[in-house]
Amino acid sequence: MGVTLWPSARRRRLHHAIFLAIFALLLLYLSTRSLREWPLPSSGQGGPFPRPSGPMSRPPILTAPPRLSPGALSGCGAGAQSCKPEGPLPFQVRQESGPLEDPEREEPPCLGPQGTLGRMMRPFRASLNPEGDVELSQYLAGWRELVRFLTPLGSIFAFATSEAFTKVTALETRVRGLDAAHYTSLAAMTAWERQTGLLERPGTAPQDSAGSSGSRTLLLLHRALRWSHLCLQRVATGTLEGPDAGVQCSDAYGTALAPHHPWVIRQAARLAFLAFPGRDRLLELACPGTRETEARAALVRAASTLEDVYNRTQSLLAERKLLHLA
Repeated sequence: MGVTLWPSARRRRLHHAIFLAIFALLLLYLSTRSLREWPLPSSGQGGPFPRPSGPMSRPPILTAPPRLSPGALSGCGAGAQSCKPEGPLPFQVRQESGPLEDPEREEPPCLGPQGTLGRMMRPFRASLNPEGDVELSQYLAGWRELVRFLTPLGSIFAFATSEAFTKVTALETRVRGLDAAHYTSLAAMTAWERQTGLLERPGTAPQDSAGSSGSRTLLLLHRALRWSHLCLQRVATGTLEGPDAGVQCSDAYGTALAPHHPWVIRQAARLAFLAFPGRDRLLELACPGTRETEARAALVRAASTLEDVYNRTQSLLAERKLLHLA
């Protein structure tokens, strides 16, 4: 009586399926647990990033949290040789911010100098210089505060922001390195890297992400900024009768990042969105101690700032034909 052995290819597929099932269950468990145990962020000195003492203080060295997978935030999956989207990228984000603000009402503390959203909005606004360029040091300072805000929101944001730590740190190394004079702004950086042959060819990916050009690294952060903007803006303007926050941010993920992710990452993200915090939790983290209408208006203003930075960056990258660099 003979024994039939499965072909090696079928055995490998079975092993992969078992691994993915275990991974999915573990991710869902950790997502649910994190929502119960994660404390509210303080407006003081605590958090993933110490706040700089002044405008000229050097940004702290970032220590990355555990990463779900390489390239998760930026859209470059493990082993991927090309990160071209399946369809054409929109040139700019349509202005979606709703009329939730009351100009005569006193500004809530979360938008002030020590507020969660205020700390994020100031450097991002400062990155938009009058010449129409993007100042890299301020852009990266804004990203550090954005990561600080998003990290406590649950595993799906940890999944996204883990890659941001790596990208921000890599770009900061260039901004403060030997060639810092060429990394003051987006326009200066792209011109220098094109002139010196540092830009990658479209459709190719470096074997080591640490060897990526600054322009490619910024493009990956740029795509993630769009997701952050869309997610926060939809949470702020969503109605009680409409989709919940998880559905809205999942849709934002599908628009901004999913086209650049491999199948495994897309499935992991869909599972993580099942444990996404509710709208009330997000508003409380964004603007603690305020009424819902005030928190929504503050989040709209923060999302509008991210939208302005995204649109400026999108225009500059499009003019230089760098939107398909990664």
